Amino acid sequence: MNKEFSYDDNLASTYDKYTGMVGKVAEADETAAFLERFSSGRSAFELGIGNGRVAIPLSERGVKVEGIDNSDSMLKLLAKRTDLIKAWKGDIADFSSEQRYDLVYCVYGTLTLLFTREEQIACLRSAAAALKADGILVIEVRVPALDGFVRGQRTTTTFVDHENTFVGAEIHDPLNQNLTSTLLWFSGTSVKRWPERIRYIYPQELDTMAECVGLKLAERWGDWARGEFTDVSKRHISVYSRAPSQSRAADFSPCGV
Repeated sequence: MNKEFSYDDNLASTYDKYTGMVGKVAEADETAAFLERFSSGRSAFELGIGNGRVAIPLSERGVKVEGIDNSDSMLKLLAKRTDLIKAWKGDIADFSSEQRYDLVYCVYGTLTLLFTREEQIACLRSAAAALKADGILVIEVRVPALDGFVRGQRTTTTFVDHENTFVGAEIHDPLNQNLTSTLLWFSGTSVKRWPERIRYIYPQELDTMAECVGLKLAERWGDWARGEFTDVSKRHISVYSRAPSQSRAADFSPCGV
C-alpha cells in the first residue's frame, strides 16, 4: 500500500471514534461470531489487523489470533489494548508465515487498498499459502457503487450529526477500477483530512482471482449476520476454501500472475 495513504499518528488516534460513528465498532462482535465458526478454539490470522477492532473480540472467544499491518501507529494502538495478540508490521501483498492457520481473514475492504490487480492476487496467494489444508479464507469488500459520478468526479455527504460532518470527494478511473478519495471530517472548528485510494473488485472478479491461487467460493453473504447477498447488497462477505484438486495453491495460477 502506498505510504501516502497509510495511517499516520493523527489518523490512527481518531480511528476508534470514526469507526464507532459509522457503526463498525458495534458490528465487531457480530463479525467475530461469524469468524469463530471457522476458527473456534484454534487459530486465525488477520490481514490489516489495525487496532484490533475485530481481532480482540475474536480472541476473547478463545481463538488464537495473529496478524499483520503496514501501520506502526495502528500496531501501537493494538499493543496498548492487549498483549494476547501477536502482530507485526508487514505488507499484505507480500508476506509469508511458517505457521499455517485454520482461518485467514481480511475485512472492511482492506484488500481493495492494494491498488493493482496484481497486488491483490499476490495477497490472495500469500493468504492461501498461510492456510492449513482445510483452512478457510474470508474476505469482506464493498460492492462497487459508481452512480453519481459526473465527468469522473463525485462529492457526497456520508454522515451528519449535531457536531460532525463527513464529506467525501472522489475521482473515478474506470479503466483501472480505481477510486481516489478524500474524506473531510468537520468537527466543531476542526477539519481532518483522510485520504484513501482503492482498486474496487466485482464479486465475480474476486472469485476468479481466488481461483488463480487455488481457492473456490464456498459461501457468500450480504452481511455478518449471514443475510442474503442480493443485487442491492452494498457489500459481501465471501468465504473461500481450497479447491479439491489443489494441494498447494501456489502451484496453480491460470491467470498467469
